[in-house]
Parts: sequence; structure tokens; C-alpha cells
Amino acid sequence: MAINKEQQCYTIWIEAEEWSPGTWKPEDDNTDIIVTYQDGRRWVATFLTYQNIATLTEKNKKTGECFSGAYFWASDMVLIDVVTRQRIEEVIDYLIKVNEFETTFTQLPPKYE
Repeated sequence: MAINKEQQCYTIWIEAEEWSPGTWKPEDDNTDIIVTYQDGRRWVATFLTYQNIATLTEKNKKTGECFSGAYFWASDMVLIDVVTRQRIEEVIDYLIKVNEFETTFTQLPPKYE
């Protein structure tokens, strides 16, 4: 089901907003994002800064993860300049506008309460 640009009633949950104060580094971090539409549909993506990719690659070289930093991957990855609420909202709005939201985010199964 395509997202209708005229029906953009949604909320954005940003995992980093729940972290301890001072631990979120907007220029060098990553965070999960869940977009929830009014009808209950939920979509997920992980936003990473370009700098965070470099930081994680250096860490992986030392720890041996990801074939000692030879590759990096994350499901539903979106690279972004800074992970701030404002920038995340702007990117989501743009993705919806250009009809790329559904190919960038992954729809989660319905919540059963």
C-alpha cells in the first residue's frame, strides 16, 4: 500500500532520545527510527552518520568485527549528515515526497495488544 502524501499523520520515535543525557552524539552516532502512521502501520530504519561509519570501521578493525573492518552493513540503513530530530524529520518528509519512503524503510508487522 503506497503512502499517500496527503495523509501524512505519523509520529516518529527516535531511540537516541531515550538514551541517558549526554550520550547522543549527533555528528557521530546511529539510532533506530520507527515511523508510526495514524492507522497503526509502523516502519523502521536505522540512521547512521557518515562519521559514525568511519568510527565503527575503526572499531571493527581493532575488534575483528565485520572481517576486521573490511565491510559494514546494517539493515534498513540510512546515511545522514547529523542524527538530530530536525534532520531526521526533514529526511523522512523528503523520502515521502519523492516516493522513496517504502523502499528505504521496512514495514513492521502489526502490533497485537
